[in-house]
Amino acid sequence: MKFLFDLLSVLLFFGAYLVTRDLFIATGVAMVTSTLQVLFSWWRWRKVDATLWLSFAMIIVLGGATLLLHDKTFIKVKPTALYWAFTLVLTGAYYLRGKNLIKSLMGQHIALPEVVWFRLNWAWALFFAVLGALNLVIAFHFDEALWVKFKLFGTMGLTLLFVLAQSLYLSRHIEATPEQNKETE
Repeated sequence: MKFLFDLLSVLLFFGAYLVTRDLFIATGVAMVTSTLQVLFSWWRWRKVDATLWLSFAMIIVLGGATLLLHDKTFIKVKPTALYWAFTLVLTGAYYLRGKNLIKSLMGQHIALPEVVWFRLNWAWALFFAVLGALNLVIAFHFDEALWVKFKLFGTMGLTLLFVLAQSLYLSRHIEATPEQNKETE
């Protein structure tokens, strides 16, 4: 459910573009949807996920600039800004605070050797960096309709492939958790 909730803004952006073929209308739809997501999240859980806050801030600032200045460039760089922000957060947390955020997110669910956590953190950072660069290439070297399709299907497909490849890699390194060790005794 969380995955679909997080994807709602992109889905409605895509749907609005598909119906209207107008990037400005689609941007407005994404801005309204993102605002409603933040409000719903606060109303329902009394907290808003940091990723949702970041995405909301970027869609409001870059989407707002798109509508205010009537310049599609801002909305086209929004995915890159978000992906590169993720890259900076993952690398910054590691270098500045010595914290592996991927391990912090997944460590309670899966036991891995420290070197694998290190590789996993860097794999995600690199993946987001590449995805951001790829977004720029498609946004500015191909037509708008292709970029809109890539924004939904391309990034989702690449993310799914990345997660599958990562799962295959992780399956070779998973260790038994303390709970699993107790169950087998």
